[in-house]
Amino acid sequence: MQPAWATPFINEFHYDNVGTDTGEFIEIAGLAGTDLTGWTLQLYNGNGGALYNTFNLGGTLTDQANGFGFQTVSGPSNSIQNGAPDGIALVDNTNTVIQFLSYEGSFTATSGAASGLTSTDIGVRETSSTPVGFSLQLTGNITTDSSGNVTSDFTWAAPAAQTVGAVNTGQTFNGAGGGNAGGGNGGTDATIAAIYEIQGAGHGSTFDGQMVETSGIVTAIASNGFYVQDANGDGNDATSDAIFVFTGSTPTVAIGDDVSITGTVDEFTPGGASSGNLSITEITSPTITVASSGNPLPPAVIIGSAGRTPPTSSIDSDNFAAFNPNEDGIDFYESLEGMRVTISDAQAVAPTNNFGEIYVVADAGADATGMNDRGGITISDGDLNPERLQIDDSLLSGNSPGVQTGDGLGDVTGVIGYSFGNFELLPTEAPIVTAGGLAAETTSIPVEDDRLTVASFNVENLSAQSGADKFAALAQQIVDGLRSPDVIGLQEIQDNSGPTNDGVTDASQTYQALIDAIVALGGPQYAFADVAPADGTSGGQPGGNIRTGFLYNPDRVDLVPGSVMAVPGADTDAAFNNSRQPLVATFVFNGQEVTIVNNHFRSKGGSDPLFGSVQPPANGGEDARTAQAQFVHDFIQGLLALNPTANVIALGDLNEFAFLPPLQALAGLGLDQILTDLASLLAAEERYSFIFEGNSQLLDHIFVTDNLLSADVLFDIVHMNAEFLNAFTDHDPLLASFLLPALTVPVPPALLLLLMGLALFAALQRKRLVMVKS
Repeated sequence: MQPAWATPFINEFHYDNVGTDTGEFIEIAGLAGTDLTGWTLQLYNGNGGALYNTFNLGGTLTDQANGFGFQTVSGPSNSIQNGAPDGIALVDNTNTVIQFLSYEGSFTATSGAASGLTSTDIGVRETSSTPVGFSLQLTGNITTDSSGNVTSDFTWAAPAAQTVGAVNTGQTFNGAGGGNAGGGNGGTDATIAAIYEIQGAGHGSTFDGQMVETSGIVTAIASNGFYVQDANGDGNDATSDAIFVFTGSTPTVAIGDDVSITGTVDEFTPGGASSGNLSITEITSPTITVASSGNPLPPAVIIGSAGRTPPTSSIDSDNFAAFNPNEDGIDFYESLEGMRVTISDAQAVAPTNNFGEIYVVADAGADATGMNDRGGITISDGDLNPERLQIDDSLLSGNSPGVQTGDGLGDVTGVIGYSFGNFELLPTEAPIVTAGGLAAETTSIPVEDDRLTVASFNVENLSAQSGADKFAALAQQIVDGLRSPDVIGLQEIQDNSGPTNDGVTDASQTYQALIDAIVALGGPQYAFADVAPADGTSGGQPGGNIRTGFLYNPDRVDLVPGSVMAVPGADTDAAFNNSRQPLVATFVFNGQEVTIVNNHFRSKGGSDPLFGSVQPPANGGEDARTAQAQFVHDFIQGLLALNPTANVIALGDLNEFAFLPPLQALAGLGLDQILTDLASLLAAEERYSFIFEGNSQLLDHIFVTDNLLSADVLFDIVHMNAEFLNAFTDHDPLLASFLLPALTVPVPPALLLLLMGLALFAALQRKRLVMVKS
């Protein structure tokens, strides 16, 4: 089924690449002025033809390319399934299928709006060797005449560098009369205005939709437009002196040209209205005249102590009520939109990511708050680090250097842009990297006979199909970096067939491959314990049947028979739908029982961008995580009611920060507090196990009951992954050690206590349900 080309159509998408699939998206193109309210993109699994995901579209397409506009939707990693085959249906607001495309074969849909329809195979595909940053794109020409007739010779092309929100490589749009559909001044004369007047002191231009005439010096050139800056500026820090001119194809101007521009001002939102992104002030459908060439560029604004210093704690303090670049980071960078800037003595606070982006702070972090002793910048309650800035390589043809945390980049000069929820510096000259020499850590916690060591480690989609190099690297970190803990709570273990969706749920081969790699490096012969989830019920990468599990050293601990189980009731609790159920097991060490609850709470998928249009940004999945945390809290409370001195640990990838409601619910508040987060034993700047968009943050935790807290506890977050390029997992492991001498007084059998605790927990849950109903 092909679209009538006068309607919106699928123009570009990405679903597979080398390594973990990242940056997946689908781009829609259509005539400017088209209202996409109520439209959806429905994703179909060719293995059975069922609908598996839906993306909502919305808003009105603006004129971005000679009478046509774009809207892009995206999801978390692996949200668009790899093929053999799979498909995408574009569905309008009457639930009519406009277009039903597939890749890697065709099939007939069995559910959703496309039920009964057979897909059209586009004939090209991505593979597991497709480079990151590539996509499948339409090429050719589309034209609409003054009568609204549309013709096109589009064809799908093999993977090429992405052109999100812009005309594809080898593609031409020719709308009726060009220009902004329905925009402009209805043919009246353009208003003469300086760039800083067009920009104004705020996030939106008062000239939006109006035709203007302005002038300036070309400072940088992109594939679909160029940046131009007033030669002198107005001297007001609150107003930007620069603007992006959208041409829709490679512009013909050169850096240093003094140009006059007549065009329509547009507040363009990358990704569309539903993306939560800020808008970018642009001039579209321009008429350009070059007055002279080879002019000196306006001096770059210094970001750092020698120039302007960004706010260091607040991104937005007033929900956009006032424009205050000196207080709010989101206003600070808006005041520099499009301008030439130089980040003084930039230091990387994270490794280069899969999109070629590098997050940095100025002056090697001298004036930044939250800098940790390894060169990163750690978040805290009320401080999400507005001073960090993303460097994007889009103006340098993807030639971003590979850096790791703490590396220096010197003075980096470029222009300020905005994309995917972040302000960014687009360098116009390649940075020069000086290695910081950061090395992976080895834990300082000693190995002693009477000390029980327990680790938590997210191994990022580990399956028996993972490469031998990944197993070897993880084994080395366990044996050398963690000194072979007695018990390891693992997260993101996949079944034996990994992402192949074949109904397999058993993960014994995955565990055994890791155990064998550990033994090969001189580590112990671990045993494993888990409870396989029902097929397709635990979320994560489709087909992987992700779960939590344990490795334990039987020479050091005994697993209590019958104690390994998912916490009863989790399978029917809505909080755990399409998520991991908490796994509990009891171990005996030196005659003392320790019960461990291994968790992997719901992800933060669906969160608003920190520098987005929604302030404060929504914390995706918070309600579900709070419910999951309360469930685990109640279970442990039941155990403690029977034995107040019980040794209980709740650990895992909790996908949350300690200062937010989910983990407060887990620990309990006030007199209800039953658990302590061991990360509280560390300095605030050292509390991180993960880095996201340059922010060092703690998603992984080990909580303990009071008896273990008083057991001469030692705690360490062993930084060996998150700060480095090409790591095999993006999480750092956590390690705790407890002094548990052999008991001289017998304690009740662990399984008996566990069963009694389960009974009490069930009673508490019934009481909660009655209270809710009341």
